[in-house]
Amino acid sequence: MQKNKKILMVAFHFPPFKMSSGIQRTLKFCTYLREYGWDPMVLSVSPRAYDVINPDQLKEIPDDVIVERAWGLDTATQLSFRGKYLRWMAQPDRWASWWLGGMWTGMQMIRKHRPDVLFSTFPIATAHMIGLGLSKRSGLPWVADFRDAMTEEGYPRDPLTWRVQRRLEAASVEQCTRALFTTQLTRQMYAERYPQIPEAKWGVIENGYDEDNFRDALRGLEEAPLGKPNQITLVHSGILYPKERDPRPFFAAIAGLKKEGAISADTLQIVLRATGSDDLYRPQLASHGIEDIVRLEPVVAYRDALREMLRADGLLIFQGSVCNHQIPAKIYEYYRSGRPIFALVDAPGISARMLRDVGATDQANIADASDIARALRAFVDKLKAGQASGVDYAIASQHSRRSRTGELAAVLNGIVA
Repeated sequence: MQKNKKILMVAFHFPPFKMSSGIQRTLKFCTYLREYGWDPMVLSVSPRAYDVINPDQLKEIPDDVIVERAWGLDTATQLSFRGKYLRWMAQPDRWASWWLGGMWTGMQMIRKHRPDVLFSTFPIATAHMIGLGLSKRSGLPWVADFRDAMTEEGYPRDPLTWRVQRRLEAASVEQCTRALFTTQLTRQMYAERYPQIPEAKWGVIENGYDEDNFRDALRGLEEAPLGKPNQITLVHSGILYPKERDPRPFFAAIAGLKKEGAISADTLQIVLRATGSDDLYRPQLASHGIEDIVRLEPVVAYRDALREMLRADGLLIFQGSVCNHQIPAKIYEYYRSGRPIFALVDAPGISARMLRDVGATDQANIADASDIARALRAFVDKLKAGQASGVDYAIASQHSRRSRTGELAAVLNGIVA
């Protein structure tokens, strides 16, 4: 029997981290790569660096996958004094200290296990800094999984962070063997930004959903809806970034509809699950007087989050214009849930276009409270009348994590061929 090849994956987002669907990409690659002739091992960060820990998905890491967790801390919370710290200590991000431990542990893993390929995954830029350093020191080929753009005009907003990340981005695309993205638009943007890079270096592997996770969530699922009788429940599951997915116009729209008498706490409940910014949003809800309609709920086990999606009357997507090249990873889970989707997006963006292509046409301009109010009222009326539907399973099933892993294996095989 032919011996499997080995890949060392550098990933910040990995169980027991809880707060981001980003862990699913690396976790599911690890789960399925063996089916395609690759043995994965993972270099992550010490769980001390995580804001929120939940052991729920630790059991999904295959028993024979080697996982090493290098020292690293969050500058903003663990290396600060009274909440203050030197700006250079958080460049290219708050977990820059991980680079030291990551390089040491990574080189130890390379010497011991002799991987054939390195892989690192963004959006924590320090992961690419580690991948870059390990590739240079070891001479191994390196796949830089950008997912989304590391920099765009005006993003990151902090000028120093933008400059540091742009330099890291340029060094990464020069050094890496392949650069991967989750959308064709982001791939195209990078190809135009770095015209000296050969076209063959760029690739796209979209995100997806895991069928096994949904089968587990559906097992014994209570069929009753989330809300009370005659009450519509809408759910947003996951991080709600204050800038990239700004919910303030949405809150204003809800307040306006409540004032008009179009909605009330008895007829509509909105669950914002694990926003990551509850302390910011709580006073905003209070100022609008809509805490009885919009509920900020804490992190739950992944299985329970899927179950909540499956029982909701509708699901919410937030994606602002600054992310027009990006697709939220949760969108594929929303597809698979089969629940109706209400999207707060920028119409020219890829998320809005992708949703329209699968029939999810209930959309509003994320930055326009009056447009949100109009479209949301219509969406709720459709739900009450039983006229709203989700994405067809035949369409959703084209986006499984197992098939995405096959795409990654094809990239890896091309590198070592």
